[in-house]
Amino acid sequence: MLQKDGFFRRREEGSFRQNLPVTPAPAPAAPAAAPAPSETKADIRGEERKEAKLVVGPEIKIKGVEISDCDTLVVEGRIEATLDSRVLEITQNGVFQGTISVDNAEIHGRFEGELTVRKQLIIQATGKVSGKIKYAKIKVEEGAEVSGEISMLDKSGASIGASPRKIA
Repeated sequence: MLQKDGFFRRREEGSFRQNLPVTPAPAPAAPAAAPAPSETKADIRGEERKEAKLVVGPEIKIKGVEISDCDTLVVEGRIEATLDSRVLEITQNGVFQGTISVDNAEIHGRFEGELTVRKQLIIQATGKVSGKIKYAKIKVEEGAEVSGEISMLDKSGASIGASPRKIA
């Protein structure tokens, strides 16, 4: 049960005090280098910020979330979510189920759901993609598995063609 002061309440000064030597932090040898241009992104106010990257590691399972403000998502585990991002990478053992809208996607593992890729979709030989897929450009390596409803986007982002292609 939480106490009145909450999870992060102050402890009495003497209860944690130990006789540990205190050493000052070393002064930096040289000023830090500016991040590479690929690591920064201008926000709405024109200020630079680091790329927002989320890595869902192996053996990690995430279910029922909406991922936002993420520039790059790397899936090594299993995730069920909704995502709007710039870059998606699903590694060989990674699995993504849900709805995705991204600029670029590279799939080595498995995707199930609705996938919209505004620029380029790359499905590697180990990749398995199923569901409703929309893309501007696509590259499918020999050995990859693609099934479902597939349609190409025009330059405005709308699907081209009255009837989408079915691939099984």
